[in-house]
Amino acid sequence: MEALAGVRIVLVEPAGALNVGAIARIMKNMGLQHLVIVNPQCDPLAIEAQHMAVHALDILESAQQVETLLEGLQGCTKAIATTVRVRTFGKLEHPRTTLPWLLEEPGKTALIFGPEYRGLSNEELNYAQRFVYIPSNPSYPSLNLAQAVAICCYELSQSSQINSTSDQLPATSDHASFDVLEGYYQQLEDILLKIGYVYPHTAASRMEKFRHLFNRAQLNKSEVAMLRGILSQIEWALAQARNVQ
Repeated sequence: MEALAGVRIVLVEPAGALNVGAIARIMKNMGLQHLVIVNPQCDPLAIEAQHMAVHALDILESAQQVETLLEGLQGCTKAIATTVRVRTFGKLEHPRTTLPWLLEEPGKTALIFGPEYRGLSNEELNYAQRFVYIPSNPSYPSLNLAQAVAICCYELSQSSQINSTSDQLPATSDHASFDVLEGYYQQLEDILLKIGYVYPHTAASRMEKFRHLFNRAQLNKSEVAMLRGILSQIEWALAQARNVQ
């Protein structure tokens, strides 16, 4: 179960206290401990949530509440997002074959779930490197939030048990965390606006493509530092050119 200790279950704007309580219970059933709730639209400690959690009240009480998804991913180097909608970027993968990726190396990782009423937005999906879809009846594919979390937690638990029987030692992770990458993305967007590669009305869509490109690359800290150094040098060159004029 040690491999599960670094995995965060991240709920974005959950609207139902019953769902939050049920999720706490299934997390404890399956050996997961770290619940993150982004901008909750209900009281995660409401009496309904406590009743559903049963003996997992400790999961509810220790849950981290944050305002933004980026805050919830602070320090994370890997993230998988759940979705039922076909996307124009990335491929949808099966939980059983994809979720073990979160356990491959030590470090902080996240499994992100969207609100009951809308799922994850494209902007929120920007923070994931991979995307999973739980196969279900095509005529009614949308699962209840707590049910979706239960299926994914079960798959993570099963994978963890398989990994625990392996003699392989986990590799040391040097992947850049999402907050480190966000600083790079903000600097990149600023430079691209300055040189006219993107314009204010096109920046969001173009940066979305850059985010998915670099997220797939799984940059390490030194690579991000190198890329930011290039951007800093471009900024210096632009300033010098302005001074000459």
